[in-house]
Amino acid sequence: MEFKKEKIEGIISISPKIFGDERGYFLESFNEKKYNELIGLNYNFVQDNVSKSSKGVLRGLHFQIPPFDQGKLVYVLQGRAIDIAVDIRKSSPTYGSYVKVFLDSKTKNQLWIPPGFAHGFCALEDETIFCYKCTNFYNPENERSILWNDTDLDIDWDIKNPIVSEKDKLAMCFNSFLSPF
Repeated sequence: MEFKKEKIEGIISISPKIFGDERGYFLESFNEKKYNELIGLNYNFVQDNVSKSSKGVLRGLHFQIPPFDQGKLVYVLQGRAIDIAVDIRKSSPTYGSYVKVFLDSKTKNQLWIPPGFAHGFCALEDETIFCYKCTNFYNPENERSILWNDTDLDIDWDIKNPIVSEKDKLAMCFNSFLSPF
């Protein structure tokens, strides 16, 4: 397994070792001991989520406020997606910056996003299955969203006219957001 620090502190890309032959493949998708040793992941995962999206569906930018803030280990089980993590830690030198990573079912790559980030993704293929391992339970009263196309964030989603939920269209602008992180 390879671990790579991204340009924003705390975000880690993970590339598992895939063992394949004519029968198919095998990989270790998570090993608590290795993750703790190699990236200092000292969280317990308490909830796994799966979403299926058509090509062009954009979900995000979502996060939960403390005490229900979540770290997420994300990956694509089928298809391909652009994954975005926006730093919303007000004391961070990269506050308001984002990391963009392509996740796909061929490489089986993963992204670790610690608490203090807004997260979103856009499906680049039909039938994209996106998986999240979360460090805290979903709590609807503590869920928040930042507008996916906010001009202050200037995120390059590499897609025109995405399919976005009504909830995400009504998300708050970044400049009106008061970070609890």
